[in-house]
Amino acid sequence: MFDKLEDILVRYEELMSTLSEPDVANDQNRFRKLMKEQNDLMPIVEAYKEYRQAKQNIEDSLAMLEEESDEELRELAKEELNESKARVEELEHELKILLLPKDPNDDKNVIVEIRAGAGGEEAALFAAEIYRMYVHYVESRGWKVELLEADETGIGGMKNIEFMVKGQGAYSILKYESGVHRVQRVPETESQGRIQTSTCSVAVMPEAEEVDVKIDEKDIRIDVMRASGNGGQCVNTTDSAVRLTHYPTGIVIYSQTEKSQLQNKDKAFALLRAKLYDLELQKQQDAEAAERRSQIGTGDRAEKIRTYNFPQGRVTDHRIGLTLYKIDKIMNGDIQEIIDACIAADQAKKLANMGEE
Repeated sequence: MFDKLEDILVRYEELMSTLSEPDVANDQNRFRKLMKEQNDLMPIVEAYKEYRQAKQNIEDSLAMLEEESDEELRELAKEELNESKARVEELEHELKILLLPKDPNDDKNVIVEIRAGAGGEEAALFAAEIYRMYVHYVESRGWKVELLEADETGIGGMKNIEFMVKGQGAYSILKYESGVHRVQRVPETESQGRIQTSTCSVAVMPEAEEVDVKIDEKDIRIDVMRASGNGGQCVNTTDSAVRLTHYPTGIVIYSQTEKSQLQNKDKAFALLRAKLYDLELQKQQDAEAAERRSQIGTGDRAEKIRTYNFPQGRVTDHRIGLTLYKIDKIMNGDIQEIIDACIAADQAKKLANMGEE
């Protein structure tokens, strides 16, 4: 590990030197690439420098204990020694986590798709609440939400919602939300007061650029039509809605949220690219089944990951055995504690796997 850290330190210093050269800024693509590499290495370098300083502090404290006879100074040296030893242990663990292989999609924006599952109208209402939960969470982080498509029901539910989240590292955080979410409560439509179980599925896909996915025009059929449903100006008056059909996969994308046909077409293609890219990622993960099973957040989309029990006011994440009794706050977007726990569990599994290899 420490040989690798020394190599990273050398590379970081090379990058700093290169970025200071006057002609580098003239090539914007190269400059951005070098800046990204430098930013990626910076947390590792800072932690490693602090680690080396803590090790040096241990040596200095031991030397003082050997040479110093003054009892007060010896006590100070002992205190410094204990603090430095504790910090070295913390930094060793931190460095192991920082050196874990990084998901190449972690820095990307995401497209999230929520679909109502079992439970009829109650499932659609729950899907709409899960969507609002994510909107509140995303906004609390200073990220942006862009609605791509929504199939609403008459009483405020949503059968299907697709939206983009734009923010640094969005995929690294939200990928842990993929899976089946289950709700247990007495529905508003239930006159007998019986608790019902309903579900919705969440799929979190990294945004795919054109360089990530090549779409052959011959494989696409583009239909334009008048938008339908609730809306203001231009809805039902112009052919602004766009439907894409991808023949090889059978994927159909429908977009009508914008007034402009061109904007709806751009959104539809963004969603199609994300879905095709996600299919490729799923194939890779299936080919690496053992690795996929060892990680949280990249598992089977059909896996039940979380239960929201309203009568008992609790939310349980089944992957990590975490139960929190603050369902109102969670439904209002306070999900950071759950995500942090998932990240910690994922890192622990990866570290354990590294130790076995």
